[in-house]
Amino acid sequence: MKKPLAQPDSLHDTQSSPDFRNLRIDKVGVKGLRYPIVVRDRAHATQNTVATVTLAVDLPHQFKGTHMSRFIEVLQEHGSLIHVESIPAILRALQERLQADSAHLELDFPYFIEKKAPVTGAPGLVDYQTCFDATLHGKDLRFKVAVTVPVTTLCPCSKAISERGAHNQRGQVRLEVTFSKTVWIEDLVALVESCASSEIFSLLKRPDEKHVTERAYDNPVFVEDLVRAVSVRCEAHPDIVWYRVEAENFESIHNHSAYAVIERG
Repeated sequence: MKKPLAQPDSLHDTQSSPDFRNLRIDKVGVKGLRYPIVVRDRAHATQNTVATVTLAVDLPHQFKGTHMSRFIEVLQEHGSLIHVESIPAILRALQERLQADSAHLELDFPYFIEKKAPVTGAPGLVDYQTCFDATLHGKDLRFKVAVTVPVTTLCPCSKAISERGAHNQRGQVRLEVTFSKTVWIEDLVALVESCASSEIFSLLKRPDEKHVTERAYDNPVFVEDLVRAVSVRCEAHPDIVWYRVEAENFESIHNHSAYAVIERG
């Protein structure tokens, strides 16, 4: 004869049992959860994509563990798609459901922008890895946006010492900002691309390839030049309050990368 299934109320709640090590945990929760989201798109109003989600809260020293299932419950209660506008409500719900002082939500997702080739105008989609990082501590909401932008850089030193050509490489710039007024993802991408030797395209015909190759040759930049140029643009932006710019060049003639970072605000 099968045993009757235990009722939820009769099961022991191990997570709520006391812990005596007197150590508060800053963040505990779930990460690596894939979930559909909707983000604002300047060209098409909205864009559907899929994010890798992190949800977390702080845990007081007296509790052994948190209730992991409640994170998923809160997410599901806000619908089958996460809207950026719903992030504060999700964070408040996490605070209340898990009796936490602070709640954290991170969305890491590809954002697609259609770009036209510089000469022929041939359209193609380029994806930019983007991250929304939001924390609600009490009633204080802190929101950061980060975008990773692939670029082309050409070495000034190589150009100066070589009789024929100069080595170039693909690099990437990660720009993370907080702002006083909403800043479009497209604007952050354009800000970074304007500082590189050349921007990246997904579709190039021969006239386009000639154009971007010569443009890079005419605009050589060290990795140091790249982060400084982005920093200058951020300092001049009226709505950017804090920023961190990190650049890495995947060197074409070395087996290592060149790297630089600036943080201000």
